[in-house]
Amino acid sequence: MILFPSAKINFGLNVLNKRKDGFHNLETCMFPIPLYDVLEILPSSRFCFTQSGLDTDCLTKDNLCVRAYHLINDNYAIDPVYLHLQKNIPMGAGLGGGSSDAAYTLKALNQLFDLKIKNTELSEMASFLGSDCAFFIDSSPKLCTSKGEIMSKVKIDLFGCYLKLIYPNIHVSTKQAYSNVKCHISKNNIKQDVENPIIMWKNTITNSFEQSVFQLHPILSSIKQSLYDEGAIYASMTGSGSTLFGIYDKEPHKSFGLKKDYFEFICAI
Repeated sequence: MILFPSAKINFGLNVLNKRKDGFHNLETCMFPIPLYDVLEILPSSRFCFTQSGLDTDCLTKDNLCVRAYHLINDNYAIDPVYLHLQKNIPMGAGLGGGSSDAAYTLKALNQLFDLKIKNTELSEMASFLGSDCAFFIDSSPKLCTSKGEIMSKVKIDLFGCYLKLIYPNIHVSTKQAYSNVKCHISKNNIKQDVENPIIMWKNTITNSFEQSVFQLHPILSSIKQSLYDEGAIYASMTGSGSTLFGIYDKEPHKSFGLKKDYFEFICAI
């Protein structure tokens, strides 16, 4: 069985306050994009996990695909499998690649072993692995609140638009991003704002992490401005960084003069 876990971007991200459990309450709109890892799962005589592509720089036991397998196995006593992950989505980039890999592992095991687990239960299990993992069970545009695991549908009209991503190979850890962010209650309503025409987004939809992350890495602010300079209707950092993206009404060109270790991705939405 071969699956293609997708990346996501955030349209707006308001960090509201810190919770008693140490997490933060937030509100954001998550939107899946056609940038994929590749996940292969096969029956096996013993459990085995291998990986190719980008280096995730973590121990095998800590990989979210491995943790997802053990979570299912602890609850349903499934047979061993061989898992192979071709990693294409950059890590520490705010694109949710690891969370997507975990969610797709849960979905694949559910299908492979005909466990008949409903999506609501899969979402609960995914949330145990990470706050934004549950989004990838359905992987459609959602307004996400609480820690990111409480979701509701949202209508976003980006028909005919193009997306451009630039990841400047700067890893921003989630812990680092949250330790410097300033919490605030936004006067704007993200659900209402993202359902407005995109031409209105620039003045209403913001990411709470930009201020602190841009201070640590000023090049990110410059990249965001360059996206606007070349015609983006809306540009932002996604998640806690450090990927910047722009939404365009016509296909943008690849940027000139970018360093060789930058990751750039352009697609129709």
